[in-house]
Amino acid sequence: MSVLESVHTDQAPAAIGPYSQAIVTDGWVFCSGQIPLDAETGELDTGDVATQTDLCLKNLARVLEAAGSSLQSVVKTTVFLSDMNTFPEMNEVYARHFRDHRPARAAVQAAALPKFCDVEIECIARVEE
Repeated sequence: MSVLESVHTDQAPAAIGPYSQAIVTDGWVFCSGQIPLDAETGELDTGDVATQTDLCLKNLARVLEAAGSSLQSVVKTTVFLSDMNTFPEMNEVYARHFRDHRPARAAVQAAALPKFCDVEIECIARVEE
């Protein structure tokens, strides 16, 4: 049976429920959704979608690093938006973080997100060797 390793880093926001920031198993990292919370204060960033996307991806990068991975090893992301009309702003920031790397992605509009933020992003990545 595969070992499931829970990932926790103080460099990213603590889970706000009964879940892990990520789980590592069999060389894969499954990251929980990150919302635009400041890791130090736990406060929600209520800026525009670009600002929220930037913080979500920075938080994901920190979780991935704690799991032995990085954004460049992400194979799939899911982006949840409170309003699909903000897709272009999210997409611009997303592209800056991933540079030439283009993981598979789904982007969906959700009726409501945790803490009523505008963006949540989750991902699956490979552990780097």
